Amino acid sequence: MTRTAVVALGGNALTRAGQSGTCDELLANAAMMAASVNDVIEAGWRVVIVHGNGPQVGNLALQQEATTEVPAQPLALLTAMTQGQLGSVLARSIDLLRGPGTAAVLLTHVTVDPGDQAFADPSKPIGPFFGAAEAQRLADARGWVVRADSGRGHRRVVASPAPTGLVEIGALRALLDAGHLVIAAGGGGIPVAAGAPGRAVDAVVDKDRAASLVARLLGAQALLLVTAVDRVLLHFGTPQQSALGTITAADAARYHAGGHFPPGSMGPKVEASLAFLAAGGELAVITSPALLAATLARGGDGTGTRIERSAVTAELPR
Repeated sequence: MTRTAVVALGGNALTRAGQSGTCDELLANAAMMAASVNDVIEAGWRVVIVHGNGPQVGNLALQQEATTEVPAQPLALLTAMTQGQLGSVLARSIDLLRGPGTAAVLLTHVTVDPGDQAFADPSKPIGPFFGAAEAQRLADARGWVVRADSGRGHRRVVASPAPTGLVEIGALRALLDAGHLVIAAGGGGIPVAAGAPGRAVDAVVDKDRAASLVARLLGAQALLLVTAVDRVLLHFGTPQQSALGTITAADAARYHAGGHFPPGSMGPKVEASLAFLAAGGELAVITSPALLAATLARGGDGTGTRIERSAVTAELPR
């Protein structure tokens, strides 16, 4: 039986630090991501890609606010736009390597609970970085919530509720079974209200959580979370800093409970991995694009972090 891997690519992987998000930059970054994913396919895996959209959806919102001649659109529709934008560049890059029509981009909606606490506590960074004074000026002028992000400046933050379901899961399974690499739940998916999927919700869903949900619904064997670092680090930024190779889910849960993985950086990736493994997944990988296939295949020196399912799984964060 062919194994299935769900690969989560961050929006920051498609618009890198110091870049403005030009078309040429997006295409070049997508080509690098496609090469890494192609290595996974060559190793015999069926692949679904879930991508983020934090920089892109924030930039699109800024574009809309720069003019009064065109009516602004809500975040849910901006996510739909970035699904098409980023899905297109990723699909073209995959097809250049594997032939036309290999990749299929599926416009995807995810259900969320309108009562999710995330709506009262916005936390998802979108758009570019600003200095503290400029960020506060924009917050005052536009009604934004802004927060410091990873020591690199301040960004707008929006609600990021947990995804509870995937509206197009049947179509996703059909495309995967037909032999396509499927790009789905782009930008975490277009959020709609659970119980009323015709009602869009003003939020941006975390792509790692969405990828974990997709992997669970598909019964995938592996969840691959692509990031800027080769390995997950303990005691980050201290003299005790160390990198994690192969660990169990119980190890990861214990480190998470000890505060090693901040909510604004590695926390969502570890939480997504634990949820996937608790539901029956076999392996979660957190690593850089260059080490993706090697880490999936074997782990060990010179590869990324592998989190393997434990016989007994500790209590998991949401």
